Amino acid sequence: MEWFIDLMVNVFIAAAILLAAVWLSGFVGKQLRSLGKQYEELDETLFGFLASLARYTILIFATIFVLARFGVQTTSLVALVGAAGLAIGLALQGTLSNLAAGVMLLGFRPFKVGDYITAAGQSGTVKVIGLFTVELVTPDNIQVIVPNGDIWSSSIKNYSIYDTRRAQWVFGVSYDSDLKKAETILRKLVEKDERSHEDPAPFIKITNLGDSSVDFTVRVWCDRSDYWEFKCDMTRAVKEAFDKGGVDIPYPTITQIQVSN
Repeated sequence: MEWFIDLMVNVFIAAAILLAAVWLSGFVGKQLRSLGKQYEELDETLFGFLASLARYTILIFATIFVLARFGVQTTSLVALVGAAGLAIGLALQGTLSNLAAGVMLLGFRPFKVGDYITAAGQSGTVKVIGLFTVELVTPDNIQVIVPNGDIWSSSIKNYSIYDTRRAQWVFGVSYDSDLKKAETILRKLVEKDERSHEDPAPFIKITNLGDSSVDFTVRVWCDRSDYWEFKCDMTRAVKEAFDKGGVDIPYPTITQIQVSN
């Protein structure tokens, strides 16, 4: 009878521990997921992963407590679980490194969905940020899947994080051209375009004396959304304005010399 009473007490305590663990794991998981939803700057995927990790950790510890309650030697069990975890970790070393990098990317958020980035030798718009990989879409609509470990271990260029960008051109004119006139044409074109910003002030200077040209470097700030069209439109406008103003743009020529016997 005493043995039976002890068994019932242990069963009752074990059931209480398991019920408390299930409730606690659910509560902690719910709180972590709700925390991710409260703040827009925090990624919900990361908190979903942390919620699952916390839930299973609580359940594993509760199971160990229950087994210890029934007299099972948990020391060897913990050692076995640790050894199994080590073996799995070594077998999945690359996958776990991608997982760790994914947690870092979701936590520190060097970029978000919709940003255009260059990382790990790939460029594109971020489509999905997962725990193991990042999905990019190239400008010609090609899907690129990049492991998180490769991205986290490389430099990341985010072209979408700031509202403004600096456009830069190098225009070469011939040595016979009127340099003051060329600079005036460039400045008028920049000031005329509504997409160019006055602050910081545009930079228009001669920066190089090449083999066949005097090079003007033009740097102008503009809105990020106008960057590519601004660069293309300005390149064409300068060519047409130079032609109209009589400013020569040098280009390679081949001179044939005829030798007679």
